[in-house]
Amino acid sequence: MSTLSAIYGEVREMPPSDMPTPPFGLSLSKPSPDASASQATAPFHTYICEACGYIYDEAIGDPDSGLKAGTRFEDILEDWYCPLCGVTKADFTPYEAPSLETLRARMNSGVPTAVAPSRQAPGVVIVGGGRAGWQMAESLRALDAALPITLVSACTADVYDKPMLSIAMARHMDLDRLVKETGTQAAERLNVRLLAHTHAVRICPDTRTLRTTRGTLRYDQLVLAHGAQAALPPALPAELCWRINHLGAYRKLRAALGETAKDVVIVGAGLIGSELANDLALGGHRITLLDVMQRPLARWPGEQAGDPLLNAWQDLPIRFVGGVQVASVERLGERYRVTTACGQRFPADQVVAAAGLATPPRLAQSAGLAWDQGIAVKPQDLVTSNPRIHALGDCISIQGQTSRFIEPIARQARTIAAAICGAEAVPYEVRPATVRVKTTTHPLTLH
Repeated sequence: MSTLSAIYGEVREMPPSDMPTPPFGLSLSKPSPDASASQATAPFHTYICEACGYIYDEAIGDPDSGLKAGTRFEDILEDWYCPLCGVTKADFTPYEAPSLETLRARMNSGVPTAVAPSRQAPGVVIVGGGRAGWQMAESLRALDAALPITLVSACTADVYDKPMLSIAMARHMDLDRLVKETGTQAAERLNVRLLAHTHAVRICPDTRTLRTTRGTLRYDQLVLAHGAQAALPPALPAELCWRINHLGAYRKLRAALGETAKDVVIVGAGLIGSELANDLALGGHRITLLDVMQRPLARWPGEQAGDPLLNAWQDLPIRFVGGVQVASVERLGERYRVTTACGQRFPADQVVAAAGLATPPRLAQSAGLAWDQGIAVKPQDLVTSNPRIHALGDCISIQGQTSRFIEPIARQARTIAAAICGAEAVPYEVRPATVRVKTTTHPLTLH
């Protein structure tokens, strides 16, 4: 197994009966007669997207794309694309979650590794327990089974695919089953010291220490993978608005919505806002979607994204209002009122802010790191302005451009791991992003 395939742990099966019928009768599996007895009894296999780490499990299939549970990978048409990042079948390879024993065996069989440090060595400290943080831990462990790794996470650091939050209601997903691997399980499998529910407070580069809410950590190399936060415009008070950027917040929103139809105002019609509007509407809620632009997904041409999406929403309880700026949000008893600068008023049971993402600057500022819309890193090796601090994922910017998509994360982690472990350099390459908009009423692939 290639070291490029060391991504996440075992995927738990989701019940296929909960999945919706694929849109427009789409089917991406090859028509074939009933499987032979040998194929029917053969064990199911998993395949990993080398671009983003999505795992296709034959036992589960990909119902949104017309692939029923039990669809063998070899029977999928070549133009099927990854449901998370949009690359095609050619970018998938066979996958088996590696155990720590497997990684150690690989190390002993000649895979380049760094010199194993002593147990007292500070090793690598990773800040962030999301996809980027665990991808970084996996990539480091694939090159060095003995390297001390500490992962600091403000949450439980459970492993799950965040894009699935955009389709969870339409699929009637059990949110507990979104978790592929708990943070504790992932840490044990990778021999990583996990500090969950721990906030990173300050970086002291002179002493190579990280201050946290659970004490001070020494580091030899520090990797920032703490992501970005949902932006909050001044007119949207934090205590009155939901910001959905992780599983914990999504759980609370679902609980607040309850089992009956609610009026939900979503402010922002970019990727997150449009996907959430589509999913909540399919779940039976009445959605008002507000944006300063005249169409949803305005960063792409209207004929490519906004117009087809509005047409697809005609039969859903989604009201899109473009060209408006929110001026205030007020609580009125158990409900809310959203008022725009032009005087329009919208009642709501819940208000969601989906006005983009912003990288929190505090940690970078504490270390005096260069900043340009995010933590500025060098394009080829993703090192910050401090040579002992790297960064990847949503929190970085490369030549002023943020990196807010899934596909680059695995490549970024391999680049940083090679540099830290002294392996052959793996220069990072900035590539145009392929974005799959998970609006299941009308899925879009944008470039």
